[in-house]
Amino acid sequence: MLAACREFQPRVVAMADPSAAADLRTLLAAEHLPIEVLDGPEGMETIAADSASPMVVAAIVGAAGLRSALAAVQSGKRVLLANKEALVMSGALFMEQVRRHGATLLPLDSEHNALFQCLPRPDAVAHPELGVRQLILTASGGPFRARAVETLREVTPDEACAHPNWSMGRKISVDSATLMNKGLEVIEARWLFDVQPDRIKVLVHPQSVVHSMVSYSDGSVLAQMGQPDMRTPIAHALTWPERIDAGVAPLDLAAVATLQFEQPDLVRFPCLRLAFDVLERASACPAILNAANEIAVEGFLARRLRFTQIPQLIESVLDRSEDHDAHDMDTVFAADHRSREMARAWLARHGEPL
Repeated sequence: MLAACREFQPRVVAMADPSAAADLRTLLAAEHLPIEVLDGPEGMETIAADSASPMVVAAIVGAAGLRSALAAVQSGKRVLLANKEALVMSGALFMEQVRRHGATLLPLDSEHNALFQCLPRPDAVAHPELGVRQLILTASGGPFRARAVETLREVTPDEACAHPNWSMGRKISVDSATLMNKGLEVIEARWLFDVQPDRIKVLVHPQSVVHSMVSYSDGSVLAQMGQPDMRTPIAHALTWPERIDAGVAPLDLAAVATLQFEQPDLVRFPCLRLAFDVLERASACPAILNAANEIAVEGFLARRLRFTQIPQLIESVLDRSEDHDAHDMDTVFAADHRSREMARAWLARHGEPL
């Protein structure tokens, strides 16, 4: 953060950890940099709502990013959403706030940005005359697409984080390896584009060239294609409806040569099945799924849980949770808190160390 402050000279920054914020204040003062330092979740919300910025990139990983993303939405800003958990946890509530406050919500996830580019308008699914039949999310299949299922129990965190096409943080990399990342994207797409779950399909596409597709009632399928490089969706959302040079090499289809697609294996990837399942249950269930998954991934990265136990922990928490609707954000955060406690208890009892 100090390096970023030196380079960009912001007026204000926020640190989640108050002790880190205190250290940063001392370092900035020593270098005579007049930058205000806020701390904690309240500090992040303050920055997200600051009227000096018309645009916010919401890219904090996990449930920790929901409050600040919501603060940006409630300020009526253009919000570039990379934090899929905001919609996973609070779906209908979050989108209602977008509409109420006149915010503009643009997806930064490569798959949802691809769908956005292939749709005539974000709410197209809800308009039969526009002929949208199905949204098709593509998944690379991660590092274990072809690995023998009986060996997955021995997977290590480093192996799970070695994604074949994308360079990502460790939590998202593990989610990609279990296909939970794709499951969370299914839930996000359901709310972002106001589409019923039975009109969302997932296809495994190992080349990561087709980032997603929209199927139309006249037989057309529109696909957004490009290099697996996040600079493309970021540039698109930053400048929409215009386009700029993102510094990404043009796609050479002759060099790619082959585009492969296959149905996802739900035996190999039970997390994807669980994500579809929660969309058929009460509206708080996706928040429960997300909370349990975050604890499971933490446990796996800490080598307290086997890779194959990740879906077992999540399913156990879902099975023991009551189905109830998320009437407001307090309900969402209460469900998140309870589910994390249940997940930690399961991990303590049943986790098998690597």
